[in-house]
Amino acid sequence: MADERPFTLDDLAAILADRARSGGSGSYTARLLNAGVRTCAQKFGEEAVEAVLAAVGEDDAALTAEAADVLYHLLVMLQSRDIALSSVMEELDRRTGQSGLAEKAARNRADGEK
Repeated sequence: MADERPFTLDDLAAILADRARSGGSGSYTARLLNAGVRTCAQKFGEEAVEAVLAAVGEDDAALTAEAADVLYHLLVMLQSRDIALSSVMEELDRRTGQSGLAEKAARNRADGEK
């Protein structure tokens, strides 16, 4: 439908929050969240590695699919820690006011020069 707005990460975050509240046994999202933060983080890491491999393998279709998985599992991991997507977006917004190199240097100073 031409008048339909595009699906957003906010839409996905709302769906995940709803599934987290419902806790339905038939929901993959609820199952991940019930398994805890460690499981959610591990799954996110696995999907990130698969995305890297697809990128290096120059497989655009696989990278697109894996990127979708990464975004989904990132939001699940955030949900498992009760961190709202809006908090991440606020952090990104804060960072856009400075160059990437300046922002990274400021983080390194705050973290003790990694």
